Amino acid sequence: MASRSASTKRAGSGRSWFLSVAFLAALLVAAYLSFEFGRIQADFNVVDASEERKDYKKQIQALDKEIVTLKQEIELHETHREIDRAAYKEIENGLGTLEVKIQEQRDAIAFYRGIVSPADGGRGLRVQDLKLAKGKEEGEYQLRLVLVQVMQHDRRVKGEVQFSLEGEQNGVETTYSLEQLLPPDVDSNWPFAFRYFQDFDRQLVLPTGFSPERINIEVRSKTKSVASVKQTFLWQTGNS
Repeated sequence: MASRSASTKRAGSGRSWFLSVAFLAALLVAAYLSFEFGRIQADFNVVDASEERKDYKKQIQALDKEIVTLKQEIELHETHREIDRAAYKEIENGLGTLEVKIQEQRDAIAFYRGIVSPADGGRGLRVQDLKLAKGKEEGEYQLRLVLVQVMQHDRRVKGEVQFSLEGEQNGVETTYSLEQLLPPDVDSNWPFAFRYFQDFDRQLVLPTGFSPERINIEVRSKTKSVASVKQTFLWQTGNS
């Protein structure tokens, strides 16, 4: 009797476990069917979702390629802009150089016109140009003088230049000769000999405390029928 009772209990326990598992499986199947039914109701299915994901991936890849292409185009445009800027800068520099050359040619034409046919109709010797520029050291100046023979080119003119500088030395009016203003061991003689024109460069060293005001130039001719000339200029310096 005891054995049959135990066997009956085991059989009952087995059926109970089986029923529990079957019930649980039924619940899972019902839940899945409900889930699938809900997706179907929502017009969703696995195949369509998979196709949509593939389409999205293709779109993303296409957009990535488009982004790369656009970046390359931007870089190309930037390169073209840099090239254009460099070209424009080169053109501007070229125009600046051309303008300088044109101005130099105009100055040269005006210079030669002044020799051949001056505006005042004068003849003989004259100072065509006088310029001063500051030197590297304090009190140093570079003097450029251009002498011309106007409308009288049938002979060569000779002579010498006399130079003096007027100003104030510590509040007192003072005049210095060329010899007093030249660097040590520099010849103060200033001869000239030309038919049309001649230019000179002389270095001046001003005494400490001297304030220059006027430059006196006397062009002394040693050629008969060519008169000497005197001219006075204000002391004005340009850029060195």
